[in-house]
Amino acid sequence: MSHDTGFAAYAARLRQFMNEQASLSSDYRLEQRPEAELPFNTLALALFALQFDSVPILRKLCEGRHVRPGNIGDWREIPALPTTAFKEFEVTSLRAEERSAVFHSSGTTEQQPSRHFHNTESLALYEASLLPWFRAHVLADWPVTLTPIRQPEAPASPVAGMSLIGLTPSPALAPLSSLAHMLGTIAHAFNWSGTAFLGTTGPDGAWTIDTTRLPQMLQLAVAVARPLAILGTAFNFVHLLDHLAAHDLRLQLPPGSRVMETGGYKGRSRTVPKAELHALITKHLGIPDDHIVCEYGMSELSSQAYDWTIGNTELETRNSERTFRFPPWARVQIISPETGREVRVGETGLIRVFDLANVRSVLAVQTEDLGVRREDGFELLGRVGATEPRGCSLMSVPASGIWPPPSGQPPAAAAA
Repeated sequence: MSHDTGFAAYAARLRQFMNEQASLSSDYRLEQRPEAELPFNTLALALFALQFDSVPILRKLCEGRHVRPGNIGDWREIPALPTTAFKEFEVTSLRAEERSAVFHSSGTTEQQPSRHFHNTESLALYEASLLPWFRAHVLADWPVTLTPIRQPEAPASPVAGMSLIGLTPSPALAPLSSLAHMLGTIAHAFNWSGTAFLGTTGPDGAWTIDTTRLPQMLQLAVAVARPLAILGTAFNFVHLLDHLAAHDLRLQLPPGSRVMETGGYKGRSRTVPKAELHALITKHLGIPDDHIVCEYGMSELSSQAYDWTIGNTELETRNSERTFRFPPWARVQIISPETGREVRVGETGLIRVFDLANVRSVLAVQTEDLGVRREDGFELLGRVGATEPRGCSLMSVPASGIWPPPSGQPPAAAAA
């Protein structure tokens, strides 16, 4: 069987698994279903075997740790590639002529971005992963249906009476942004009453928002009593809220309005603690805290985690710290940088994600994000402060230690 045939067969199996899991329930605890563990493990090992044979930098990492597809039997044993590898290497099984899209990580223009390559099929799986999990958390209380895996010929799902505002540039203006692609997919997958992307790009590529049109659209929504779903990055919302505050504008958006915010600041605005940011959203937009959802994703992944389900009536009060959860086709571990092992519940470590939808790169990704392990997910703390390893140095880190280490510490027993 050729690699292309093997990946196509895997994609068909993954779609079936996604359909089965997404059709079971929209419950926010969906990823904890024990019956999903065996098929997840089977799919993870199958994908690892394909990627071991076709992604050279992954094979080099595995051979350095004496790991091969035939000598492991659990998804937790699959070596995770650091996100820094996506900056230096082409982490892909796709030949150059097969690539139809590439997503870059966000950051300052002086930094080398991560690159995640896609073809038509891997982009379709990316969309198949994001839509049901977005719907289950951001639109769970709204009269909208979505087929588990959207087909090109399928009719759009109605989101009766709600309009979508993206604070990012459109996918056409930001073709290298996985977030812009995500929001564009959401805009087209549902038949919103209206959609608008009000982000712009400057000469240096930095994102800003249209501070002329956006307040007008917010005021119009109030006038016609049409709820809004406002989606964007944390720094997008800071720009919006600073503008509203400067003009002494406080709006009460119609009931049912909601916010999805994601990402950090990366020097693009003043940094605002999350609780304060959400309080400002409530103050200036009239959207209550239980209608604000945080999303966790990155260009190196194909699945996203959310920290809350709008319309969840099972909890009378919310915990002071939010808990992120991935869909059933992804798993997360919080890893100790000193030991390379998963920490206990309540302890802090680095977030490692196993994403079955990451078909044409690597399924196991070691992030630079700090998190706290919780019983039902993880709490996000932020980025770790460390110097990135270069070139072959990231390949020399043994299984007993991972990169990046916390607070600039060297990894355990790293080779010189």
